[in-house]
Amino acid sequence: MMGVVAVVASLTLGEGLKDPDGSLGPSWFRLPMMVVGAFVVDVVPRSLWRSRRRMSSFGTHAKSIIDEHWTRQRIGLVVVGLVSFYVTYVSYRNLKNFLPLVNDSKTHDLLLHSFDKAIMFGQEPAIVLHHLLGENVAAHVLATVYLLFLPISPASLIVFLVWSRNISYGYWYATSQCLAWALGTVSYYVLPTLGPNFAFPFLYTDLDVTGVKSLQDSLWWGRQDVLNAPLTTDSIQSVAGFASLHVGIVLTLALVTHYTVRHALIRWGMWVYFGLTVVSTLYFGWHYIADDLAGAAIAVVSVWLGGLATGQKFERHGRGSHPTTSTASVPVLDEDEDEQDRAPVPTE
Repeated sequence: MMGVVAVVASLTLGEGLKDPDGSLGPSWFRLPMMVVGAFVVDVVPRSLWRSRRRMSSFGTHAKSIIDEHWTRQRIGLVVVGLVSFYVTYVSYRNLKNFLPLVNDSKTHDLLLHSFDKAIMFGQEPAIVLHHLLGENVAAHVLATVYLLFLPISPASLIVFLVWSRNISYGYWYATSQCLAWALGTVSYYVLPTLGPNFAFPFLYTDLDVTGVKSLQDSLWWGRQDVLNAPLTTDSIQSVAGFASLHVGIVLTLALVTHYTVRHALIRWGMWVYFGLTVVSTLYFGWHYIADDLAGAAIAVVSVWLGGLATGQKFERHGRGSHPTTSTASVPVLDEDEDEQDRAPVPTE
């Protein structure tokens, strides 16, 4: 659906579709390269460990690990997950690019800004955070947290596709992330906004210059290019506030991690990262409070629908409550691992 909508919008507006570039090149190149990297990290260290006493057996152990883990079902998951994510994400970026051309640049920033001030009893959320955390060291720390999202979104997908013990968990996360991108795109058109930093830039002039500031400047000028010369520019418009997909995607990752990863340290680490992400979106003026609330709602709906779509059954009782594969139509590695994944999670 995302692909069809993007193509129809492209034809209607007379705008070509673009493959957004990143630091490692276009998406069609980055994602397969990340899978190759994950494959190497999966096979090489384990093969070295198994052959540590006789390195001549490295090739034999590598082949054994590939046969054990890279089954037809696993390869199918990787292909389906990557293609689904690629089509969804590229469609998302293009539909976001078309946003000011469709709504004639009309935004609702005053409405959400008033909502922010009402919640904060007349105070600016960003100014409160600046006074509470400071505008120097905190700016650099939170900038790192915010920018970490750029590699984490595709990298976390690769991790779940390649290393999830239960294959249905990989399908669950891929489905949930695609749903989050799709619902976020809808929210941009339902309530278009620029975000506080772009609508009220004077609130953020005292912050230390960080990578976030450079990114914001780049996005603003890219938006101006699209508005002023949509048919000739190579820039992609990426300014949109409501809803926050930074919050939506990170919460999606935190929720699926919470339900599927056994190590408490990893689960708690994801919740800390989520909390810091929320703070960073407000601190730098990427989003209003309403944006973050809507992003969280998108994540909850996406994880729930993704769970239903991939056959997860949520247990109702016990601190170890977790989803399990409830249908044989979703492939898993083998019966022993499936039963192990179904077992109650011990309290830590």
